[in-house]
Amino acid sequence: MKDYFGKDFSFLKNKKLWLFDMDGTIYLGDKLFDGVKEFFSGLKDNGVNFAFITNNSSKGKKDYLSKILGFSIDATEDNFYTSVDASIQILKKEFNNSLVYAQGTKSFVKNLVDGGLNMTTEYNDNAKCVIVGFDTELNFEKLTTTCKMLLKDIPYYATNPDWVCPTEFGYVPDCGSMCFGLEKATGRKPIFIGKPNGFMIEKAIEKFGLNKEDAVVIGDRIYTDIASGVNAGVDTILVLSGECTIKDYEESEIKPRLVISEVNELNNLFK
Repeated sequence: MKDYFGKDFSFLKNKKLWLFDMDGTIYLGDKLFDGVKEFFSGLKDNGVNFAFITNNSSKGKKDYLSKILGFSIDATEDNFYTSVDASIQILKKEFNNSLVYAQGTKSFVKNLVDGGLNMTTEYNDNAKCVIVGFDTELNFEKLTTTCKMLLKDIPYYATNPDWVCPTEFGYVPDCGSMCFGLEKATGRKPIFIGKPNGFMIEKAIEKFGLNKEDAVVIGDRIYTDIASGVNAGVDTILVLSGECTIKDYEESEIKPRLVISEVNELNNLFK
């Protein structure tokens, strides 16, 4: 069992927790990659824990669970930890019941409210911070309001720095690109909460009551997925089924422990 560069990966049999990115790693759009369902069956049959760690804040855990169940992968909401979860933890700690302005989807804002935060999507002088998520419902009115809010001297957060989100036809701008536009308009740069910050990885491992050496992070982006694992001190696997290419790998200072073409190359671990 060897990776793209001939490195042995049989040690992965000992991992007790697999932390998966989703878009570009196990599926693209509505297409599940070949062999993925079989791999998750192998994890379950061998009593291995897993969680989906996603930067995509446009949907809630219920939406992601519905999609995963639609692929006939056995999971519950406990198998998900998103940038929204991380945002709620950080914002509640830093701002408690203070008013927070958000730019994002209706689902994003609802999840923040359900998490106990006091939210607004309108301009408000009483807001103590700004948070921006990947907004698939973005319009010019939202951008204008956010720019006005960013003129205030208050903390500015964003869920994730991803430049693009993969689709069946290519890519669309993700939260990082949206924040870049806001930076050009206001001069403000956000504090990014999600990957590559190791916070989400560390919290997921704590959730399962395991140690860092028990876990492995697998994803298709070096600058978010792999970097988050490296920053958390966890083993990483880069898959080439999404955004990253071998050229990107060669040019990156951040290196995963292993590189594979697709998740299905790992299926022999459980045979």
